Amino acid sequence: MDKVQNNDDQILKLCVDSITREQGFRMLMSKYQERLYWHIRRMVKTHEDTDDVLQNTLVKIYRNLDKYRSDAKLYTWLYRIATNESLSHFRKQNRNKSISIDDEESTVFQLKSDSYFDGNSAQLKLASAIDTLPNKQKIVFNLRYYEEMSYKDMSQVLSTSVGALKASYHLAVKKIENKITNES
Repeated sequence: MDKVQNNDDQILKLCVDSITREQGFRMLMSKYQERLYWHIRRMVKTHEDTDDVLQNTLVKIYRNLDKYRSDAKLYTWLYRIATNESLSHFRKQNRNKSISIDDEESTVFQLKSDSYFDGNSAQLKLASAIDTLPNKQKIVFNLRYYEEMSYKDMSQVLSTSVGALKASYHLAVKKIENKITNES
């Protein structure tokens, strides 16, 4: 058993015992909170929205620790919750969105004015191109490109076949390449 899995097993043992649950959850947060933040951040445009989605994710994780099934890796379970919370955020945004000319504020403008983003023009172009993808393709691209997650693990996170994920990633890459090439 590798060290990561062993560490996750220790965290889970602490989390399921009501006496050590808080300590276990703090260890889980220490290990995964930053990774979850950046996973969500790549999907959600602003730092403030990311913090909200992350908070909802952590609350859901805490409330459902007793429902975790050890047949999945802990991090895939956490990413699944974070992804579902991000998708919920998108659905809420779409319901509350009024049609306005200002709604098309560019991702590049938002990222340049975001004190939490420190990127060069290539990163800005990539972020802008990713932002044009449909939400599901955006998630698949981010998990594969940034998180270097295997298709097998993504399949567990997204409840989608490996073949469909490969096709989705391929389409996302082509769209991003076309967007960046046409803007240059």
